[in-house]
Amino acid sequence: MEQKIHQGRNVKRFREMLGVKQEALAFDLGNDWNQKKISMLEQKDVIEDDMLRQISDALKIPVEAFQNFDEEQAVNIIANTFGNNGIGYQRNDNPTFNPVEQVLKMHEEKIALYERMLKEKDEMMARLEKLIKK
Repeated sequence: MEQKIHQGRNVKRFREMLGVKQEALAFDLGNDWNQKKISMLEQKDVIEDDMLRQISDALKIPVEAFQNFDEEQAVNIIANTFGNNGIGYQRNDNPTFNPVEQVLKMHEEKIALYERMLKEKDEMMARLEKLIKK
């Protein structure tokens, strides 16, 4: 069976859905990454598992999404989720993996983490300002 799934294109799709620029992903992946390397990575049919795990951690997207996502499946998920009976209806063709729910849950957690970090930063700035005034 011919592999239709293009992992690099999937990385690009999910990255763009999240509004993450190539430069930002490169920054998250570390010093030896840059925008050009991300662009080249997104052209690859198959990406090494270790690299997929790093991208998964950076984007907070399950590795399986990059490995299993294909247009046809996505169209089916969307059609089944937002089908005749409106939002909330979903056929259980593939009950073990719903990438949309997993992605949303992970991003809610990421937002909560950012909010906590911002609150901590604000509290630290307030403490520093008090110290400076003393």
